[in-house]
Amino acid sequence: MLSSSREGLTMKVYTYVVEKCADTDLYVGYVPGFPGAHSQGDTLDELHGNMQEVIGMLLEDGEPEHC
Repeated sequence: MLSSSREGLTMKVYTYVVEKCADTDLYVGYVPGFPGAHSQGDTLDELHGNMQEVIGMLLEDGEPEHC
């Protein structure tokens, strides 16, 4: 689960789904209904950091329409 906030704004929480790829042994995460919000990592900690980064970059373009 990730959250974002700015002073004076409401905090929004994003929950992402995590799967372990049997072929690559990587953790893969995505936010359902948030196009482009997906990443991967060797560890859950790495995936979490990657998800924070990708969601932050996507939010620079605005909130997703269906999330």
